[in-house]
Amino acid sequence: MTCVHLRHSRAVPIAYRFMIATTFVMLMSYPVLASDDLPKESVLPLSLAGKATQASLDACNKDGYRVSVSIVDRAGVLRAMVRADGAGSHTVDSSRKKAYTAASLRRSTTELAELINKVPTLQALGKMNDHVLMLGGGFPIEIGGEIVGGIGVSGAPGTHLDDACAQAGLGAIGAAPKVPATK
Repeated sequence: MTCVHLRHSRAVPIAYRFMIATTFVMLMSYPVLASDDLPKESVLPLSLAGKATQASLDACNKDGYRVSVSIVDRAGVLRAMVRADGAGSHTVDSSRKKAYTAASLRRSTTELAELINKVPTLQALGKMNDHVLMLGGGFPIEIGGEIVGGIGVSGAPGTHLDDACAQAGLGAIGAAPKVPATK
């Protein structure tokens, strides 16, 4: 009777261990499967945002324009911002809004401004929220075929000049060049 009791007591822990191990293995595969369903997104590194900001500021400064430059990520959240000495205080907000608009709508703000002037039914785009500004000087930042953010420049004496300074920022980080629509 003692022999049977020992053999029986060893059998239960082995079966119990097998159930635990099986359950553990089954649960381990679930997170792996769930992570495969998560979207993969490229992120604009802060180092590139800073480099683009400085290149845009330098381009405008070289021509004597005192501007603000803003960089946002793909969600429109500010990544980097700089205001040149002597730039108007309004340029801070307008550069951020231009960057937000370009990233959100995935087009240059010059192109969008011209589009809403040509197609009056699209004017509501400019009133979607308080962060949108349909004024030239903003471009989406596209790297490797993916929009990773937006750049906005404000304060040069003309939106075409804001565009040129923003283009310098795009060029400095190897982003796809954007050509604003022409009339």
